Amino acid sequence: MGKFLRFIGILFMGLTSALIFLSGVGTTCVALDAMQYEGMEAIAQYQWLYILYVLAFVAFGIMGIRATIALVRGKENAYRDSVIILVLSLIVGAIHMATSRALREGGSSMPLDFIVYAVVFTLILFLLFGIPAIKVKVDFERGDDNGKTAAGGMTAIVMGMLVSSVQMWAGPTHIFDGVNLADAFHAQMMIGGGILFIIGLGMFIYAALNSATVSKTLPQESNLSA
Repeated sequence: MGKFLRFIGILFMGLTSALIFLSGVGTTCVALDAMQYEGMEAIAQYQWLYILYVLAFVAFGIMGIRATIALVRGKENAYRDSVIILVLSLIVGAIHMATSRALREGGSSMPLDFIVYAVVFTLILFLLFGIPAIKVKVDFERGDDNGKTAAGGMTAIVMGMLVSSVQMWAGPTHIFDGVNLADAFHAQMMIGGGILFIIGLGMFIYAALNSATVSKTLPQESNLSA
């Protein structure tokens, strides 16, 4: 159970961090020139605020990815840092949602809503991990290294798929005047997603091979000790 919960925690922290980062990048177009997008003209008066949203979410996304790596490596305070990043992302995200609903035509704040809901879910998950009885089982700092590597690999694989396919899953809410703004950084997203996928696949294969090696070694050690 402890290994499974660690796997889930690392996976969701990584995915949520990627979503936070992509949200910051995705807000760039509106933050820099809202006047060219129908229904967002009012945002132009608060350009400075949306630039801050971009900077905050990009920073939180990067910090979240670093926290995910720290969870995989079992670093001290990785759990605490993850919770702090999730709380900060939730506060800024909620303010961003309220601002967009007040300024955008039709009172919409999509797709930011989905990002905020993902942050809420992951934060609740990590708060549950803080309950003493569960915390002992999860134990991000002392857990099985091979299991953490597998979790990190799977997280990187899914993050890579998420980043490289952003123009597809985020496209429906980012089409203005027939242009899919989610595909504005196509080459960068494809390269970044591909790198993440390759790294994750390498980590996952390494964990699988290492697990097979350990399982072969253990019976031999048992026979020698007998």
